[in-house]
Amino acid sequence: MKVYAISDLHLSTACPKPMNVFGTQWDNYFEQICDDWRAKVQPDDLVLLPGDFSWGMRLEEAMQDFAVVAPLPGKKIILRGNHDYWWN
Repeated sequence: MKVYAISDLHLSTACPKPMNVFGTQWDNYFEQICDDWRAKVQPDDLVLLPGDFSWGMRLEEAMQDFAVVAPLPGKKIILRGNHDYWWN
């Protein structure tokens, strides 16, 4: 088993807050992360997601972001970040 960590995904599946407003280096960033994730992470590996997972303001919005991460390999642990407003 390997342990991976990636933070500050700032996913915005359900809310209009795309990261590419900060520059073109953010174009398709989540697709690139998913490609790398699938290439490296095995089903028994642990992936820590320590904060700023979703831009969603409510849990219902964040659930759509959980749905896109759920099928990726590995066991995931999500921790609250300062932008995870949905957590309250």
